[in-house]
Amino acid sequence: MIELLQERGALLKGHFRLSSGRHSPEFVQKFRILEQPQLVERVASLMIARLDPAAKPNVVVSAAVGGIVLGYEVARQLGLRAIFVEKENGIATLRRGFRLGPNDRALVVEDVVTTGLSVREVLDVVRASGATPVALGVIVRREPVDFGVPTIALVDLPIASYAQEECPQCKAGEPITEPGSRFLS
Repeated sequence: MIELLQERGALLKGHFRLSSGRHSPEFVQKFRILEQPQLVERVASLMIARLDPAAKPNVVVSAAVGGIVLGYEVARQLGLRAIFVEKENGIATLRRGFRLGPNDRALVVEDVVTTGLSVREVLDVVRASGATPVALGVIVRREPVDFGVPTIALVDLPIASYAQEECPQCKAGEPITEPGSRFLS
């Protein structure tokens, strides 16, 4: 997986503000993989191969924007429906007529996890809907985060990140790039 990320130019160096708000000298541009349907198919297949058969999900739930493509492909391969959580007035919610209920067993899919804020938001929406999150699948886990559900990480890639006030690159006056999608909405 790391080789694939490197081949696709997905591992970037610089000074980045992550979707979590933290700063990092490295960024994983997952869309370098997600732009190629055949690679998304491969990544989804790898994720599914690691899924515990006892999980028995009946729906795949992802976060907008980054998780939608991967969530859709995982759901396609599993023969399940794919829905996503997005923001409405700054609050994570199900929109567009998407529904979950007590009979739903959700496989939550995300692209890159740093602090886990987006995943926690999705898990909160799943639980508030009465559904049960049965597993979490991610392409890259930058930091070890426990979500209380079995987690499949295709690659653990520890990358330093800092609060803005602790960031050595900010202290050095280096300009920052904001490649994440959280700040676009």
